[in-house]
Amino acid sequence: MPPPFRIAVLGAQGVGKTAIVQRFLHDDYSEVAVSSKTRRMHLSAAVLNGHVHDLQITDYPAISSFPVSSLQVHAHVYVLVYDICCFDSFEYVKTMRQQILENRVMGSGETPILIVGNKRDLQRGRVIPRHSVSDLVRKSWKCGYVECSAKFNWHILLLFGEALRSVGCARCKHVHATIRFQRALRRERCVLM
Repeated sequence: MPPPFRIAVLGAQGVGKTAIVQRFLHDDYSEVAVSSKTRRMHLSAAVLNGHVHDLQITDYPAISSFPVSSLQVHAHVYVLVYDICCFDSFEYVKTMRQQILENRVMGSGETPILIVGNKRDLQRGRVIPRHSVSDLVRKSWKCGYVECSAKFNWHILLLFGEALRSVGCARCKHVHATIRFQRALRRERCVLM
């Protein structure tokens, strides 16, 4: 059995990292912000092109620099989350992305980075125009870009689908990935494997 897909979720405090992970895993959202000083590891599964893959999603607290020795971040894909209404959180993502690139191990390949703008439901408070961010991220940084709303469950599946496609295409050699997530589409469902 192949090793699990390791997804590292990073971002500044208060951007909604935990809300995104909880919405994806449990279809649950809480208005109460959860601040954590420790990383949280979650396990799930996905079917990618007909093969079952374990997912290991790690929700990291805000870190000042990458990597932090006590929080070694080993991932197949980095999901860097910012709040579309907070310029400082986008600057944090810029810094994390640069540090990830600087700390890549020679010969380890290109670990994909997906930039995520959260809190799309607060669109009117946006501080950087969407097209400006999208152009910068996709054209200059050569990273994936998704906007979502954990509160309204908007593009949460798309976010994790993009994360898996960025890894899955490299790992499974498929150009067009078909993905199904455990527990993400319907609640209280039995699956026989």
